[in-house]
Order: sequence, then structure tokens, then C-alpha cells
Amino acid sequence: MSRLFGSVRSRATLGATLVVAVALVAAGTALLLSLRSNLTGEAGTRAERSAQAVASELAARTPLGKLSGLDAEDTPVQIVDEDGVLLAASEDLERISGTGTSEVTPAPSRSDEDGRDDRDGPDHSDDRDDDRDDDESLEPGEIAQGASYTNGTATVDGDTEDYRFAAVEVETPDLGRLTVHAGAPLAAEHSAVGTALTAMLIGFPLLLGVVAGVTWLVTGRALRPVEGIRREMAAITASEDLRRRVPEPATHDEIARLARTTNATLAALETSVERQRRFVADASHELRSPIASLRTQLEVAAAHPDLLDLDGAVEDTVRLQNLAADLLLLARLDAGERPAGTRVDLAALAREEAAGRRRVTVEAEPAEVSGSRGQLGRVLANLLDNAERHARERITVTVRREGGEAVVGVADDGEGVAEADRERIFERFVRLDAARSRDDGGAGLGLAIARDVAVRHGGTLTAGAAPAGGALFELRLPLAGSDRGTARP
Repeated sequence: MSRLFGSVRSRATLGATLVVAVALVAAGTALLLSLRSNLTGEAGTRAERSAQAVASELAARTPLGKLSGLDAEDTPVQIVDEDGVLLAASEDLERISGTGTSEVTPAPSRSDEDGRDDRDGPDHSDDRDDDRDDDESLEPGEIAQGASYTNGTATVDGDTEDYRFAAVEVETPDLGRLTVHAGAPLAAEHSAVGTALTAMLIGFPLLLGVVAGVTWLVTGRALRPVEGIRREMAAITASEDLRRRVPEPATHDEIARLARTTNATLAALETSVERQRRFVADASHELRSPIASLRTQLEVAAAHPDLLDLDGAVEDTVRLQNLAADLLLLARLDAGERPAGTRVDLAALAREEAAGRRRVTVEAEPAEVSGSRGQLGRVLANLLDNAERHARERITVTVRREGGEAVVGVADDGEGVAEADRERIFERFVRLDAARSRDDGGAGLGLAIARDVAVRHGGTLTAGAAPAGGALFELRLPLAGSDRGTARP
């Protein structure tokens, strides 16, 4: 069971069905209540009309025994006086409840001192108690506005039904204040409500079944591409073939965007893995040369101590040490090491790195940035090393502020860098033909390290043409305190 409802398809179907079920129950309840209220109101209106008709006859001095309203079928009527005494009732009325009095047999006729029957219509208006505390003051022959309503039952001619009763008061000229109770059957209301309830009990489950089925089908169709993506990702994981891609649906929805993002991630991962493989291969190749040279010199020295090239061994050792330091720094940068957030004056740093180097001229104005002094010094050192290998006579270092950036330029008067190679030289282990000698050049990591450090500090490093015709490397970093003065993670 938990496995069944652990899928998105099952949860979506269950959720949609529950929401529709709640909505249907709420709507059905409101419909039944409204239907019952309307039908009860209609029954009350019919009952009030019947009571008003009898009250009109009483107001017109019609004797109790001649009231036409007492003969109406399916309309139980009671007439009671102020004391609750039943004066008249429908002929076939056998039992009644809900009107305030359950009597169905009228009380004996009231007679005056001369023995005259009130039902024959003599005027006894002068005998009424004019000092009674009435809820509503009515003139003789006047009918009260509105009616009060109750629900009850009545048995008429052997048939018992539910009724809606209306009570109307009338001030008669001869019998005083009377109340007419008239009822209208609620059979139609019960029948309509019962029919609607039966239809709902049958229709709602069928409708919920349709909703559940449609939701199941639609959700399954919508999630089919997701399952395809999952299967392909599982196959890629099992095969470790990062060249494969997940299928992209021909739609413009979230799933299609997910597939495109997944493929972009796979492409970036493939590039990163391939780059790592090349890095490991190139690092192994670069390390092999100084190690092999050292081994050869040591083996020769072991056999012929007088032939030991000590200077060459030291040079290879230093070269091996520098290469190991470069590889370690690249590894830290690739691992996402964040630079320190200290303030560094690039002008002072440029003068410090240029000190002791021949042919280097520094033209700098103060420009503070936020970052790692050691890593930024490494950038300037690598740029100056590169310039010294290619310059003929002069190297110029400039530091200036431009907007919210500090700009460091390192220019030489050498042959320059061809425009087609100005991006390629920042790749790791890349050396142009003019710098292929391992004795004169480095391992091809200096410029790659410089750009990685610049990017980590939120800046850029680009190569261009110097005014003197050589190469110009321009480092741009956000000034400390500027909006961009935050190192990238």
C-alpha cells in the first residue's frame, strides 16, 4: 500500500479525487438545503394563503359553521381563540401536532345570556375585553400582517403526512381575537429532496470514479517523459557514458525544461570529466620529464660520481617543486576554495612583484581590492614571468582605477599573441609553438592559474595587443567596497 501511494501519479489521483469529493459534498449539501428551504417556503406560502382566506371569511362575520376553508382537501385548519380553545377545525381532521393545540374537536358553542349561539353570527363585540394586552392592535374585521410558521403532522381522513403550518391572527367583530392555523403538505418537499439525495448518492461515486480515472490517465501521460528521463539517467549511471543524453519532450512545459537542464548538466559534467582526464594526463606527462631527468642524473652519478650535474639536478628539482605547487593551487581552486576577504593595494603589490626584475617599469595609482594577497601576487608573478619570456627590451605594469574596477595591465614589446590564440593560451598545459621549450617556458599552467584566480575574485583576465606591438594582459577586479566587490564562490 505504501509503495502504491508512494508514486506521484497515485498521490495526484488521490488528491484530485479527495478535492472533488469535498467539493461535491459541499455543493450537494448546499443544494439540498436550498431545495428544502425553497420547497418549505412554497408550502408555507400556500398555508398562509389558506389561513388568510379563512381569516377573511371570519373578518366578514361568516359563521364558523359556514366557513368554506374548513372543507378544503389536504388543508387541515384550526381556529382557536385567545385562550387557546379550539372553536372550529376541518371536518376530516383526526390528529394534529405543531400548531400549539392538539385538539381536533371544537369546544361547545359559547352562548350569551339570551342563549344565542355565537356560530349563528350575533354581534358580541360589546362583550369583548378591550383592555387585553395584545401583541398587535387590530381593529374589528382587520387581519394581522404576516404569519408565523411551524412544522408538524396531521392525520386527515386516515392519511398522516408532514405539514407546514401558518398561523394568521384576525380581529373578528363578534368573537374577538382568533388565530387561524392552516397547513400545506410537505410531501412534495420530501419527495424532491429524497429524489435529489438519491441522484447524488448514485451520481457522486460515478463522477468521482470518472475524475479518478481521468486524473490517473492524464497524470500518467504527463509523467511518462519523467520516467523516460529516469530510465536514461539510470542507464548513464550504470554505463558511466557521459556522452548519452536524456530524451527531451517536444513540449514547452516544466518537464521539457527539466530534460534540457539535465542534458546541459550532463554536457557540463562530460566537459569537466574530460578536462580532468586531460589534466591528469598532462600532469603525468609534465611530471615524467623532470622525474626522468633526475633519475638519469642520479643513476649516472651513482656509476660515475665525477659526472654528476649538480646544477641540472637542482634545476629539475626546482622545476618539479614549482609544478607540484601549481598543481596543488589548481586543485584548491577547482575545489572551490574561497579567497580571503582582506584589502589588497594592487599598486603596492605590483611594485613588490616587479622589484628585482630587469626591464620592468611600474606606473600605478592606489587601488584597493578585496581578496587573497597571496593569490593576487601569484597572478602578477605569472603575468610578469610570461612577459619576461617574450619581451625584447621593456615590460610595463600599470595600475589604475576605472569606474568601480581596478585595472592592472602587463604589456611587453615582444611578438604578441595572435588573435586566434588569445583565449586558448588560458587553457591548462597549453603552450604556443614559440614557447614549446620546457627549458625556457613553463608547464603551461601560469596563465590558466591567473585566470582562475581572477574569476574567483569576481574579475576577468584577458589578452590583447599592447601599444608597443607586443602582448597586453589586462586584469580587472572590483574595487573594495563596490557592489561587485564580493569574491565568487
